[in-house]
Amino acid sequence: MTFQPDSDLSDGEVQSRVDEAIESNDVVLFMKGNRLMPQCGYSQRAVNLISQYEEEFETIDVLPALDQYRAALESHSGWETIPQTYVDGEFIGGSDILAELDERGELEATLRA
Repeated sequence: MTFQPDSDLSDGEVQSRVDEAIESNDVVLFMKGNRLMPQCGYSQRAVNLISQYEEEFETIDVLPALDQYRAALESHSGWETIPQTYVDGEFIGGSDILAELDERGELEATLRA
């Protein structure tokens, strides 16, 4: 995988992709890399936590347009950090929040809300 910091995607195109992914998926994870090849430890942790309870969930690789994805996601969540998990259109959090929910025994119910 080649990282290309100069994306051909406009801010508007990325915002549309983010909006569509959040609206049309029960569980969506915006991450660095993809489900099969996470490109950071936090993204790997988020994939592992979600995978414990959900076989089917969408992942979106933010690396091809990282700055645009950060801005688009921040408009939904107030956070610019990656990864970010959304369930039924609602922002849940990053890998740290997923881990806390799992430790409290609440992650499965949150993902299936």
